[in-house]
Amino acid sequence: MLHARSHRGIFAVKPFTLLLQDATHREQVDDVASFVGWDESGSFGLLAGHERFMTVLSWGLARFQTMDERWHYLALPGGLLYFRQNIATISTRRFFRDDDVDRISRTLEEQLMVEEDSLRSMKQSLSRLEEEMFKRLWQMGRREWVL
Repeated sequence: MLHARSHRGIFAVKPFTLLLQDATHREQVDDVASFVGWDESGSFGLLAGHERFMTVLSWGLARFQTMDERWHYLALPGGLLYFRQNIATISTRRFFRDDDVDRISRTLEEQLMVEEDSLRSMKQSLSRLEEEMFKRLWQMGRREWVL
């Protein structure tokens, strides 16, 4: 676990900027002390001054701590994180931000159910479309044999 404390410990932590962007909006947080996320390799953390870094974030929760030592949570369906010159940019289809981990976990779960329902509906529509196409192709083939 990362702990960033600006007034305790041996050294002072410097802040960095976190840019959050999805298809509909963008947020900027300028006083980030640390970021903790997940990618395919597992959990990782970022502090100001980190070398250039890019990774694909896993679906789920990430968190960041601001210089006032409060944790903030992000729910996202994966995304791309790019860290360069003390700016961490997260690009994703959609994100939810909250300071309450229980509330954002519920939001993430609800959103997952909505997306699963939407995906199931889309698969059913594609299946019906595929059936109709095969039916028409079969009918076209039968007409050619009759001629």
